[in-house]
Amino acid sequence: MPTFSGTLDVPGGVLHYQVRGTGPLLLISESGEGDADRSGDLIDHLADTYSVATYDRRGLSRSRMDHPERGASLAEHADDVHRLLGVLADAPVRMLGCSLGAVIGLHVAVRHPGEIATLIAHEPVAPRLLPEGERSRHERELAALQDLYRREGLGAALPRIARTLGIDPTHKDAEPDLTPQPINERRTANFDYFIRHDFTAVIHDTIDVGAVKDVSARIIPAVGRTTPQDVFDRRCADALSALVGQETAEFPGGHNGNTSHPRAYATRLRQVLADVG
Repeated sequence: MPTFSGTLDVPGGVLHYQVRGTGPLLLISESGEGDADRSGDLIDHLADTYSVATYDRRGLSRSRMDHPERGASLAEHADDVHRLLGVLADAPVRMLGCSLGAVIGLHVAVRHPGEIATLIAHEPVAPRLLPEGERSRHERELAALQDLYRREGLGAALPRIARTLGIDPTHKDAEPDLTPQPINERRTANFDYFIRHDFTAVIHDTIDVGAVKDVSARIIPAVGRTTPQDVFDRRCADALSALVGQETAEFPGGHNGNTSHPRAYATRLRQVLADVG
């Protein structure tokens, strides 16, 4: 399958991106510490139909920032996607946003009308979608996870983050023959940036929830089949469903079903995109 990669100058940094496959553009904005390589197994099952674009979010892997200690807001992450689409697309695109990537997609839909045709927003980590009391509780929860990480490190923080998002870290029902994703030096550095800075971006998010209802993009809230109904990210997806009046689409796996169930996830993704045209 055709593959190419490149870099893009953005205000305050440089982004790494790559595109694989043939067909209409499908942009994937990853969750957590995920970089452009995160969904490689999923792309294997999409690249015969779509040109799948992925990128290293600013602060991660091969992307660079002039001042990495400052972090970035979700609005700045969305501006990066806007600039990337300016290079890669000449028409509204399909977008899969996972977790943090879903919130970035919502910002793009609000701030840059006409750039996204369909956004599949898989379990967005967006406290502002929730009622005030619940929103404040989850913002405090994220801040406490940051504090735990600063005090005790990744080994202590990861299990707590998994519980907060309803992730089964063992992935007992994962599909076979997945590409290994060990927590190596690069992923450790990505986790550090994600927890120190992107958690802060989520806590201080400025998304205009009212404007989300009126965007031109078709927004499809999505959840993982095994994600517990009472966890933060699932509650956000359900709130988004009520906000935009769109039934929630269920996908294989849990919060990270795009990596744990790539074959079945690709099949479901094709189906959802076909249903919305």
